[in-house]
Amino acid sequence: MDRGAELSEFLKSRRARLRPEDTGLPYRSGGTRRVPGLRREELAMLAGVSVTHYTRLEQGRSRNVSTEVLDAIADALRLTGDERGYLHALAHPAHRCRDVPRVPLRPGLQRLLDSMVLTPAFVLGRHADVIAWNRLAAAVFADFAALPEEHRTIAHLIFLDEDIRRMHGEGWPRLAREHVAQLRVLAARYPTNPRVMEHVDAICRRSPEFGRLWHEHHVAVATHRDYVLDHPLVGELRLSAEIVGLPGDPELQGMDLFAAEPGSASEERLRHLAATTTRAPSGPASPGEPISHG
Repeated sequence: MDRGAELSEFLKSRRARLRPEDTGLPYRSGGTRRVPGLRREELAMLAGVSVTHYTRLEQGRSRNVSTEVLDAIADALRLTGDERGYLHALAHPAHRCRDVPRVPLRPGLQRLLDSMVLTPAFVLGRHADVIAWNRLAAAVFADFAALPEEHRTIAHLIFLDEDIRRMHGEGWPRLAREHVAQLRVLAARYPTNPRVMEHVDAICRRSPEFGRLWHEHHVAVATHRDYVLDHPLVGELRLSAEIVGLPGDPELQGMDLFAAEPGSASEERLRHLAATTTRAPSGPASPGEPISHG
């Protein structure tokens, strides 16, 4: 990612979504505006900074900008907490996470995945690539073991797999938007890892929908979601997902865990999948034998 160019485009996109009348600035309805949203001068006035100072920042030149000025601009732009963090990450590259080389998955993590018999779960890497998974995750979402490693990413599944799209149904647009917003956060978090932007560029080339969402500059950190899936084998699955960080594994994004409400039809359908699937986990467990649901 070109940090300066991304900082410039991000600030322009956030400025464009604000209207003068929404900020308390005087506005004449009959006037003609050459740009959508606020002008630079208006944004600088709201933030209490000089136009020159703000213009340099919007041009991607953030070398000497202070945290206080960034916070004032974030307030004026009405940024969300995630957007504010993204702005600071772009403007202060020294504060971002250092790049860590990819290492083999710890055996303990795979054992943890395999122990969760009724909980679909997988571990994600730097660009939301699926590093490891348990058998039930493969049964619910995709046969990860059968996919080429370079296609084992959440973006490939969401944007290039028609079966996944059908399974998510009406929830697909929200899922797609949220995932792209999370990828933008990851691109800023791991600036020296070229695989993140190589991944983004590859999906942009293959999916116009992904490209459109990427260039809208939405930013959001994924922490939890609710899903209603139309699974081809068992029908409706209502699942809640929690995305859990792994502080001891900085080369990984985290672990996604999925659960159904206890006693629900969805839980019973998960039990059925767990008892009958022959899809393989990522670990050394035998791929040909169904797992017991206890």
